[in-house]
This record gives sequence, structure tokens and C-alpha cells, in this order.
Amino acid sequence: MGKLKKKDYENLLEPLEEELVGMARWARSTGARICVLFEGRDTAGKGGAIRAVSGRLNPRQCRIVALSKPSDTERTQWYFQRYVQHLPAAGEIVLFDRSWYNRAGVEKVMGFASEPQVANFLEEAPRFERMLVDDGILLFKYWLTTDQAQQEERLRERLEDPLKRWKLSPIDLAAREKYDAYTEAREAMLKATHTEHAPWTLVDFNDQKHGRLTLVRDLLDRLPDTHVEPEPLDFPELGREPEEESYAVLQPLADYQIS
Repeated sequence: MGKLKKKDYENLLEPLEEELVGMARWARSTGARICVLFEGRDTAGKGGAIRAVSGRLNPRQCRIVALSKPSDTERTQWYFQRYVQHLPAAGEIVLFDRSWYNRAGVEKVMGFASEPQVANFLEEAPRFERMLVDDGILLFKYWLTTDQAQQEERLRERLEDPLKRWKLSPIDLAAREKYDAYTEAREAMLKATHTEHAPWTLVDFNDQKHGRLTLVRDLLDRLPDTHVEPEPLDFPELGREPEEESYAVLQPLADYQIS
């Protein structure tokens, strides 16, 4: 499968974006609560996948949750507690850029959580998700798969691109030597938390454009019939000639001139 050109990708994404807008309208009208988890290795493409889903949606309805490391207070709380407050209310769509599964991945591999803590998480996570699903939340869990060669290429790109340098952290670099450990941790996580009520879906993200299209299509296909006609709005004629904008104190900037 060849790589998609940007224009081809945008043309393929556009009809999916229309369906996503319809999904949001359906969620608003029915009170549905949609929660999507995006997990994967560093550089897998979680941010781009989230933008593909959220790009055309109302940010007051579709929220992106990307939590930083827990505070000293949060470390003393029930592990899931800081995530619960970000779950969707009626009509909302919440996209988690990494989620409670940090405990089974980076925290386990990098030694930020003890083995008993990880084991307790793997036992509790299915029960926690059972409660969410039983309460009516539509929960989707995606793992974005990436080969090590692709990961190395993307890490180097982040290192060399000043606009992406902020994405690269010491933890990311340390994780390069732990590719196999992350694989082992992921497999243990999938074995323990891939359940009938909250299954995992793995998506090939070695080609990120193909991956985004595949993920969005799968998400839309797994929702109920979301067709809801837009609420009709009257748009009468203005009844007079439109006025030009005027300024009494400050003037807007002149058009940027390209030399």
C-alpha cells in the first residue's frame, strides 16, 4: 500500500468529517456519552488521530484530555480518581490522549509504579470499565501500532524539527532502549483488559494517514445509526444593504505583503 499524498488524504477524510459532525449532532440530541481512548508507543500518531476525529467538531462538545504526571495529592488518591472527573456528560465526546492505561505501560516499564500496583490495576481496570459501560458510556479503546524503525524515524524528526522538538522528552529517549519491554507490557495489558464489554482495537499506524482513516471509519461503524437532521433555522434576507466595518480608534493590520 503506497503512502497517501496530502490532497488524497484530505479528500478521503472529508466525507468522514461530515459523518463525525453528524455523530456529534446525534450525541447532542440523544444525550449519548462517547469516550475514546488513544494509546500507543511514543510517536505512534495519537495526536494526529485525535485531530482527525475532533478537527471539525465543536470544542465545547468534544473535549481532548491529555493529563500531565500526577501531583503529590493525586498520587495518594484512588488511581482512577483523576480520570473520572474528565468522563463525558450527556451529549459530550471525550478523547483521551493516553488514559488510565499509563499504569500498565510507561509507569510499569519506566519503574514509576511497583509490580503490585500494576497487578492491582490490571485486575481493577476491567471492573472500572464495566461500571462505565453499564452506566451507558460508549467506550472505545484504540491501540496504535508502530514498528521500531518507524518510531526511530519519527523520534529523529522531532529532534531535528524545531517545531516538533517540544514533543521529545528525556522519557521518550530512555524508552528507545525498552522497545521489547513495552511490547511485553502491552501484551500483558491486552490479555488482562481485552474484554467483551470493553474490547481493544489495534490499528496499524506505520502509515499515519492510512491509520487515521481506518480508525475514524471503524469508530463511525461501531456507533448506532447516528443520522439526525440538522435543526432547521430561518435565515431571512437582511432587508437592507450590508454595512462596511468601521473603526474609530484603532485600524486593523494591513494585509501581509509577501516579497
